[in-house]
Amino acid sequence: MNITLQKTHQRAFGTFPLKGDVLRQAVHDAVEAGYRAFDTAQMYQNEPDTGLALADCGLARDELCITTKVGVENFTKATFMPSVERSLRELRVDHVDVLLLHWPTPGGDVRESLELLQAAKDRGYTRHIGVSNYTAAMMAFAKTVVSDPLVTNQVEFHPLLDQTKLLKAANDTGIPLAAYSSVARGEVFKYPLFAEIGAGYGKSAGQVVLRWILQKGVQVNCMSTKAANIRANFDIMDFTLSSIDMARIDAMTAMNYRIIGKNLIPYAPDFD
Repeated sequence: MNITLQKTHQRAFGTFPLKGDVLRQAVHDAVEAGYRAFDTAQMYQNEPDTGLALADCGLARDELCITTKVGVENFTKATFMPSVERSLRELRVDHVDVLLLHWPTPGGDVRESLELLQAAKDRGYTRHIGVSNYTAAMMAFAKTVVSDPLVTNQVEFHPLLDQTKLLKAANDTGIPLAAYSSVARGEVFKYPLFAEIGAGYGKSAGQVVLRWILQKGVQVNCMSTKAANIRANFDIMDFTLSSIDMARIDAMTAMNYRIIGKNLIPYAPDFD
């Protein structure tokens, strides 16, 4: 089963860069709003706080979809499994629902890290496996390495960035995309188009952006510390953008505004 296509998991609550009481309150508000999918990573250094927050949220384990990501510093045979075991302890679970490789292996040779990811799945440490920040070519190669389906490639995805090549790769490989930086860290709000479109649906600019992402067939990851915004980010299933409005937003991707690249992550790949 492709969990990214389940309605309750199309919208995930992202925990970066939250920690401590702020994270725990945000997770509480997210659960109240209806979120059941939560995203963290070793790199975020907040797995213990996330684990505590989810343990205290009052939901049964099988109601939650927990994603974490293995950092590149642990892409060796000596460190990979111990790092995943540590993540499980800190998250207070015996398995996660989705385990991702946070970045392609520096240098681009991704085979060993993919083999280690498959081994973690074989050990029962995760129900599903996936990748993050993979190029189209890496997506195609990854399918030849792992025996289990890759349920996602989590990438920067918003209306100011042209990800046409990755969308085609998702269709070609059967590996769905998931979005991070869904509102381009607030950059989208500089453009009146989104609020203008939203007015016709009784929705905010942010809700229009998130709905556009969903209608592109991409899972949404959102983070906020404000309860009202957390609810609004979740409340995007009761309207559908017209083909005309989708096309108007599609045109914005020509800006190719990218947030995450070698400027922030020196070992980032040469993105499509």
